[in-house]
Amino acid sequence: MLARHIMTTSVVTAAPNMTIHEAARLLVVNSISGMPVVDAIGTIVGVIRESDLLHRVENGTGHARRQWWHELLWSSPRGQAARYVKERGRFVRDVMCDEVISIPEDMPLAQIADLMERRHTTLVPVLKHGKLVGVVSRSKLIGTLVSVVATMEPASRDDASLRDAIAREMHGQRWGLPKQCVLVKEGIAHLWGVIESTEEKRAIQIAAEGVTGVKRVEFHLEIPSVIPAV
Repeated sequence: MLARHIMTTSVVTAAPNMTIHEAARLLVVNSISGMPVVDAIGTIVGVIRESDLLHRVENGTGHARRQWWHELLWSSPRGQAARYVKERGRFVRDVMCDEVISIPEDMPLAQIADLMERRHTTLVPVLKHGKLVGVVSRSKLIGTLVSVVATMEPASRDDASLRDAIAREMHGQRWGLPKQCVLVKEGIAHLWGVIESTEEKRAIQIAAEGVTGVKRVEFHLEIPSVIPAV
């Protein structure tokens, strides 16, 4: 799937000269976590998010005034000034993030997820020929999980093919078990081996359970009391 398949095309936008109160109302009324900020000719100049309005003096959520020595040791004048503007700026242009991260409409979802995780953002505008055509939000991305068809009956597979499928799923993973440590009997996967952590056990479990046709997973795994040196 690509960005254009899940993007919201009826985009709610803010203007740079919109007041903070007006912007907050748009976020609440439309149940959105952020929105692009566009100028008079439709060019994106920023993004305003819920996090940009988290600390405000109007509702008493502003940061408490710190002791002078704490500010001297831990805050730069630039940081203090930025915090003051975030808490007291009257207009969207004062608090918005002006570093716009946009994507093309043909970007695959895997790349969008990586971008959102790397840049710690919940909203990315979608551009086509430099014009805003939609937005992809984190909730939209997660919503694709709901649309996955998960109600299909498990395919009928014999024990040997299930064993092969489990081994293939773990092949190449440093935590994976070799095929000789996997046995499937009447659809129940039995797993043997020595592992080093509960995280490895969980990964092995997910790998086996994720194979269509596996009814249950039985563990015969051991975690040594002393982990051998690598």
